[in-house]
Amino acid sequence: MKLHQLRYLAAVAHSGLNITAAAQKLHTSQPGVSKQIKLLEDELGFQIFTREGRNLTRITPAGQQVIDRAQHILKEAQAIRDLATELRDEGRGSLSIGTTHTQARYVLPDVIHEFRTRYPQVKLNLHQGTSEQIAEMVAQDRIDCAINTGSEQLFADLTLLPCYRWHRVIVVPRSHPLAEVPRPTIKQLGAYPLITYTFGFSGPSSLHQAFGRANLIPDVAITARDSDVIKTYVRLGLGVGLVAQMAVDPQEDADLVSIDASHLLSSHVTWIGFRRGVLLRRYMYDFVHLLAPHLDRRLVDKAHRLSGPEEVAQLFEDVELPRAK
Repeated sequence: MKLHQLRYLAAVAHSGLNITAAAQKLHTSQPGVSKQIKLLEDELGFQIFTREGRNLTRITPAGQQVIDRAQHILKEAQAIRDLATELRDEGRGSLSIGTTHTQARYVLPDVIHEFRTRYPQVKLNLHQGTSEQIAEMVAQDRIDCAINTGSEQLFADLTLLPCYRWHRVIVVPRSHPLAEVPRPTIKQLGAYPLITYTFGFSGPSSLHQAFGRANLIPDVAITARDSDVIKTYVRLGLGVGLVAQMAVDPQEDADLVSIDASHLLSSHVTWIGFRRGVLLRRYMYDFVHLLAPHLDRRLVDKAHRLSGPEEVAQLFEDVELPRAK
C-alpha cells in the first residue's frame, strides 16, 4: 500500500467516482489511476468499488471504511508537510488561541498588534468562550494555546504559565449611591443586585466565598460572559456591576464610576497554557513574552519539561507576578 494509491482513491471518491475527472485533478492519466486502484484492491483482498464495465458505480461498505481511513492518513501526511514547511521558516505558521471575551477585548489587542508586526506571515486565529468551552477546544485539538483565569482543573493536560494578577472593580452610574463610597464594605455591596461574570461549573465562585465569609448571600441578578454586556445593564440601572479591572476604559466608560474591590474580593491569576510535549515554535515563545514579559524562553522551556501542574506551580512559587494594566 502506497500513499499515492490512497491519494488516487480519495480523488476518485471526491470526483463522484469519475476516474477521468480524478485523473485531471491529479495531473495523471486515467489508466494510471485505474491501475493503482485495482492494485490496491488486489492487495486488500476485496473491492472498494462496484463496477459496470469500466465504470465505477458505487462504493462498497468495506470500501467506504477504507476511504475514510485514507482521508485521515492523507490529512496527517499533509500536516507533516506543513510542519516541515513551518520548521524551515520560523516566520511562517499559524497560532490558534482560545480565550475569554475579557482577555480578547481588553488585554490581547496590544499584544496581538505587536505580534502581527513581528510575524506578518503567521496566521492568527482567536476563539472566545467560557472556561468550559475553552477546555473543550483543547480536548478537540482546535487551539494551540489557552489563555484563561482559574479553572485549572479543567486543563490538566496543559503546562500553565502564570501571566499576571488582576482584581475586580465595582462599576456603577455616577448617580448611584455607591459612587460616593471609595471603599465600600461587603455589606454595602450586598445591599444591591449584582451583575457579574457567568459562574463556572468547576467549584464555588470567589464572589460567593467572599460573601459567605461575612455570612451573607449575594443577590446576583444577571450574569454574562461579556464585560461590555455587564456594563450595558449597569447603565440601564439593573444592578451594580463587577468586572475585571482591565475591562474599564477611562474614555469609553467615562459615564461610569469604577471602585476598587480588591479589599473585598480575592485577586485572580491569568495563565497561558500549552499542551505538554507539544513543539513550541519561536513565535510562540515571543507571543508568551509579549503577554507576560517575565516569562522568558528559558523559564517557559523549564516549565514545559516538567511532568505535572504541581511542579510547574512550585517553579513559579517565588515569582512576583505583575498586575494587569
